[in-house]
Amino acid sequence: MKRVLMKVSGFTFIRNGINLGYPFVESIKSILPICDEFIIAVGKSEDNTLQKIRALKSKKIKIIETSWNENISDRGFVYAQQKMIAQYNCTGDWAFYLEGDEILDSKDHKKLLIELQNHLNNKDIEALAFKYHHFYGSPEWLAVSPRWYRKECRIIRNTLRSWDPDSLYFLIMDQNKKGRYPKAVVLDIPIYHYGHVRKTTFMDKKVNQVGKFWGHKHPKFTHYSIDPKSLKKFDGKHPSIIKSWLQNYAEQNYKPDHNYKPSVRDFRHRWTMKIESLFNLDLTKKHFKVLKVK
Repeated sequence: MKRVLMKVSGFTFIRNGINLGYPFVESIKSILPICDEFIIAVGKSEDNTLQKIRALKSKKIKIIETSWNENISDRGFVYAQQKMIAQYNCTGDWAFYLEGDEILDSKDHKKLLIELQNHLNNKDIEALAFKYHHFYGSPEWLAVSPRWYRKECRIIRNTLRSWDPDSLYFLIMDQNKKGRYPKAVVLDIPIYHYGHVRKTTFMDKKVNQVGKFWGHKHPKFTHYSIDPKSLKKFDGKHPSIIKSWLQNYAEQNYKPDHNYKPSVRDFRHRWTMKIESLFNLDLTKKHFKVLKVK
């Protein structure tokens, strides 16, 4: 796949990826072919996460070994620090962030590279946003309520002053003290998010870590529970690279609970989805300003 005068950097961070049930190896491999380099901040782990990444033996991969600040529990700022360590070591024209439970399908590689090349010299375009498939409970169900972002920036122009306060999005700091969301084009390319289908034993460990660094205390996670009105069946195909992980590490027998008691928030989301359906709207939160390209 030939590219002209363009360099693409992939980046992410991970710690205890094996113990927490992340498909991080599959995630890295899913974008490695389109990257000229891949930067990963690997936190000191209690498992073989670092060894797993080294075993990929790719010259593109640059590993930065880090230690997490265990004393910060303010809204995921430790995650932001680790994300930024990786991002600030990217040297490409574009920086592509993919979380350890997200996958890019190989069938979309060529299409994405064409988009990156087409937008390279249009400085008005600061970022590229993807559509999202959020799987929930098992690989056959998608979470689709406004609680789940349906589009998100994952590629940022790497000549901009950008940062992230909690690892969830990008802010452009062109006014020094006040950040703003980037101007982005939404691509007709999905990211497959598998963070909420891992087996419950892994999910319990994961929510405990997230809770620690977000300042929340979670009860023991024993099963997936969500408003069934916020789910729909997935009628597509999973990327081939994730299929083995899904067979071995994902829950398989989840069924929506029709005795679920909706919260006030759930009812609000139900009404929002009705309005979206009636008027063909997307009322989810967006961390970017949409640009339309002719």
